Amino acid sequence: MNEATIRLYEELNRFTSRGEESEDREYRTQFIGNPGVKDLIESLGVPHTEVDMILVGGESVGFYYRVQDGDRIAVYPVFESFDVGEVSRVRTTPLREPRFILDVHLGKLARLMRMLGFDTLYNNSWDDPEIVQRGLAENRIILTRDAGILKRREVTHGYLVRSDDPLEQAAAVLRRFDHLSARIEPFHRCMACNGLIEPVSREEVEDDLLPGTRQNYDEFYRCRGCARVYWRGSHYEAMREKIETLLERG
Repeated sequence: MNEATIRLYEELNRFTSRGEESEDREYRTQFIGNPGVKDLIESLGVPHTEVDMILVGGESVGFYYRVQDGDRIAVYPVFESFDVGEVSRVRTTPLREPRFILDVHLGKLARLMRMLGFDTLYNNSWDDPEIVQRGLAENRIILTRDAGILKRREVTHGYLVRSDDPLEQAAAVLRRFDHLSARIEPFHRCMACNGLIEPVSREEVEDDLLPGTRQNYDEFYRCRGCARVYWRGSHYEAMREKIETLLERG
């Protein structure tokens, strides 16, 4: 039986059975043969999508490095303060246009992501295999509350959402992915169906408006997908406040 020592840094420790975040810990792991380092890391409970760099003997290695008896392995989470893309061999190529697909637990987050203008798929009837299949087919980042879905070998872009609070969830997504805040286009997508929103004349939507709305507002917008009509009422100001809060947190 071979043995290696794996040191997990910071929040990666919360995925283990000890579940202690922000304290670096070492784990002695026994194995037969020479498994890939990805398999050993995930055996501790850490999804590979949460890992940004792996060092073995001070050298950066990829997920399919074959672990040797006596290896000392350092595993780092995502670095928020600087880019390790030039030295890390596990970081996948970033998606040029960030698009998302969310699991059944993140319906409120889906609405917030759409409010910010991000292409976000959500359907509470989709199971994990369908989410993975759609995510891969359409080059989408998987956002989930279930670490298991991120341990699937085929998943390359994903993030485990920790918080129960939708605003904090959205802020965490903004922090997690490089330059995402710079891509925000508020009120660009329909919060209900993810379709694009375009301006329309009052005459085009007049039959869909209540008398008070028709009397008090002049600018209207309609979703190309579901034909839902939007205008800048009190709900608009409430959403603007949410966006300011998200930008402060993110």
